[in-house]
Amino acid sequence: MKRLRWLAPDDPPDAFPPLHEALDEPAGLLAGGGDLSPERLTAAYSRGIFPWYAPGQPVLWWSPDPREVLFPAEFHRSRSLARTIRSGVFRVTSNQAFGDVVAACAERPGGARNTWITAEMKKAYSRLHELGLAASYEVWNEAGELVGGLYGVRSGDVFCGESMFSRAADASKVALARLVEDCAAAGIRLIDCQMPSPHLRSLGSRPLPRSQFVAFLRSGST
Repeated sequence: MKRLRWLAPDDPPDAFPPLHEALDEPAGLLAGGGDLSPERLTAAYSRGIFPWYAPGQPVLWWSPDPREVLFPAEFHRSRSLARTIRSGVFRVTSNQAFGDVVAACAERPGGARNTWITAEMKKAYSRLHELGLAASYEVWNEAGELVGGLYGVRSGDVFCGESMFSRAADASKVALARLVEDCAAAGIRLIDCQMPSPHLRSLGSRPLPRSQFVAFLRSGST
């Protein structure tokens, strides 16, 4: 019977259990505890593991099987999205407002909060960004307002997407389209979407066995 492994804050950053020990229910839960230090986060991402937990919970570490991914060449750029991009109604930048993007991703329509993007998570990913390990894409409207974006972590040849937001039609899709272009230019072969959703599937994501996903991570780190 599989049992959840607990990490102590002073455990080595790479002291994660083997991925095959992840629980079947809840699916993909691998470990709990530890901390969100840059060293532990980078060790986690390099192994196909990411943190996801709610306020009041210990840090929980996940590695689902299969993994939802997007190959840049398989990105579905609809005709309407292509028209929006050509129209020039949006301006896209990278790494110009990382903290604002993370804060916006933590918000939901109506003023609700995305509970898993805790203050601790915001601080941890801002630190990764300061170290050049996390990146953001920002989408601005013609009035100069931030209306969409996404952020994530690069690990080898994989961009591990964390979250995206949209305050205007197609804004998050425009951010993803720019990320896809940049990944293709930089030799990033895979975008990690972590978990499936109808929205991501409509953009071309698909499931990939965890073993194959980890193989992509390892191939980019050698």
